[in-house]
Amino acid sequence: MIVLCTDFGLEGPYTGQVKAVLQQQVPDVPVIDLFSDLPVHNPKAAAYLLPAYCKGFEPGTVFLCVVDPGVGGERDALIVHADQHWFVGPDNGLFEIINRRASDSKCWRINWRPQQLSNSFHGRDLFAPVAAMLVKGQMPAAQRIKAPTYQPGYPDDLFEIVYIDHYGNAMIGIRAGTLPDSVVLSVNGHELTNANTFSDMQPGEAFWYVNSNDLVEIAVNSGRSVDVLGVKIGDACSIV
Repeated sequence: MIVLCTDFGLEGPYTGQVKAVLQQQVPDVPVIDLFSDLPVHNPKAAAYLLPAYCKGFEPGTVFLCVVDPGVGGERDALIVHADQHWFVGPDNGLFEIINRRASDSKCWRINWRPQQLSNSFHGRDLFAPVAAMLVKGQMPAAQRIKAPTYQPGYPDDLFEIVYIDHYGNAMIGIRAGTLPDSVVLSVNGHELTNANTFSDMQPGEAFWYVNSNDLVEIAVNSGRSVDVLGVKIGDACSIV
């Protein structure tokens, strides 16, 4: 199985072009669209989503992960094998938290290059073919390295909004169990108490809770936190 985690979106051609390469090279392998709307040009935010949403997939799953504002520049291309899962993508902080939290991790710098490599679409031209190789049990030309480039600005838990979903709920890069239920969070000038689920609050009330993938999330019962609270990706939160 290959799982796509990108900021390409579904509106234009980019996700389709990547999937076309995979269809040509591994036509019998399922391709799952997990994220096509990771925060655009924001590998730091995406780094806190990957560990939460990639767990639970079967061993050997290949995650093709691309949030790559430095495409065509000096950043390296990586393969990471973390806790029986494969990850392919740019060395720009995207795999910092996956690698840090893994009980067993190995990393390689990808040296293989296709005959034709565009300057601006390595997701299609480089990372997709490498993902196809890995799912077939083949390792492309690559150099073993100790770890992805270290990112000192990435704390273990990030007190910032890292994703806003279809319902307007805002995920924070904080793992479940990090905050006791009694904590009051302050976000964008609003103070939020904890609830177990939406129906514990009155319609229109904002709160924080632990979502189904064990991340702290801000929500509004029968409403959208982006509208009620005016929050956006990158907004900081703090404990009152």
